[in-house]
Amino acid sequence: MRLNPRHVLSVFVVLFALGVASLANAGLPVEVDGEPLPSLAPMLDRTVPTVVNLATRGRVVEQSPLLDDPFFRRFFDMPQAPRERQVQGLGSGVILDAERGFILTNYHVIRRADEIVVTLHDGRRLDAEVVGTDPATDLAVLRVEAKGLNAVPVADSDALKVGDFVVAIGNPFGLGQTVTSGIVSALGRSGLGMESYEDFIQTDASINPGNSGGALVNLRGELVGINTAILTRGGGNIGIGFAIPVNMALQIMDHLVEYGEVRRGRLGIMVQDLTPDLAQAFGIPQTQGAVIAQVEPGSAADRAGLKEGDVVLRVNERSVRNSAELRNAIGLLRVGTEVVLDVVRDNRRIEVTAEVAEIRAATVEGRRLGRRLEGAAFGDITEDSPHYGRVQGVLVVSVESGSPAARAGLREGDLILSVNRQPVASVEELRRVIGDAGQRLLLNIRRDEGAFFLLLQ
Repeated sequence: MRLNPRHVLSVFVVLFALGVASLANAGLPVEVDGEPLPSLAPMLDRTVPTVVNLATRGRVVEQSPLLDDPFFRRFFDMPQAPRERQVQGLGSGVILDAERGFILTNYHVIRRADEIVVTLHDGRRLDAEVVGTDPATDLAVLRVEAKGLNAVPVADSDALKVGDFVVAIGNPFGLGQTVTSGIVSALGRSGLGMESYEDFIQTDASINPGNSGGALVNLRGELVGINTAILTRGGGNIGIGFAIPVNMALQIMDHLVEYGEVRRGRLGIMVQDLTPDLAQAFGIPQTQGAVIAQVEPGSAADRAGLKEGDVVLRVNERSVRNSAELRNAIGLLRVGTEVVLDVVRDNRRIEVTAEVAEIRAATVEGRRLGRRLEGAAFGDITEDSPHYGRVQGVLVVSVESGSPAARAGLREGDLILSVNRQPVASVEELRRVIGDAGQRLLLNIRRDEGAFFLLLQ
């Protein structure tokens, strides 16, 4: 018996429709050979207007790396002559509050922007102001003045499961609003080194440059994540994209709207993943959790009675699989919040209640360290820094333009790893080593992805 290809197609369409129609929660406006064809178009008609296109314009100061070298400038008698150029960028954003005009996007989309123009789905172009930014999670909140905005409904991203269908909406390569679909490939992705607080949704829905800050929605059109990054070898999509869960994004947005910044809390502990080997060494059956490796004296953790060797399994009744999840859970809580930790200690499960404390960074002005560092400020690497737990050093918090520190070649964001070949891991160590130094200061600097030595005389 030969099957008519058209009949085979009809059977496939019927089966597909039955499988996804209830999930899509959409009507079936098209028919093929009398059979309904499923479509996401009705859902997208409601959802696409909640996603906006962003165009940014700003200025960056550039100068030759040779001009960063004081010896080169002195030898050739060349002053520092930084060059300024304009940069433009494209991205996406999601309207979360239509009444107040709040738009959520990625920090890296608007990081260098002096001007941000929002283009709505109906073609209106609006100037946006920055309400607040959080580089640690790569999120930012913008505000526009407009009527008739559409806000996206929000889902519970904690309820997502691997295999759920999702749709990405954004402005890839500046083409305009574009929709791609896929599934949730993985959850809780961390350790990628892209942000300080990582708990990504991984998806194979195509995400490309320009999609950043756009919406990842479920088949009901509810926001589950903010599209943020891709893993790629050549700059294009290879089916591995990452989105910030909307539950985390909303917590950050609340901070930014209320304070203009994120006021993170801390307990004062150093933690590491509970590996199978560590679990065996501690004599516990669990293989997921976070081990407290160090408790800072006088910290909130110390006052609560936490100890080295404690294994944290849950925070506020939510399971903790690794050290990154514990850090995320604490870092997103407001200062003064009470947190209940489910802990294993000496093969006994106990509950410990602690009050989240404020992150306070020790800082020092460069002029207090010596004339060569005047105009700069230095600080410890705090728990909200992407370098925390990964590198030991002292952060250059700020550098005044034209100051002795700037002329010496220091830049904001530099990490000082050592002074005169002596490692420095804190402001106090920096102060001590510089105090013992002679006329020369040989600084080992880490900048972006590179490192070099800088000699100050």
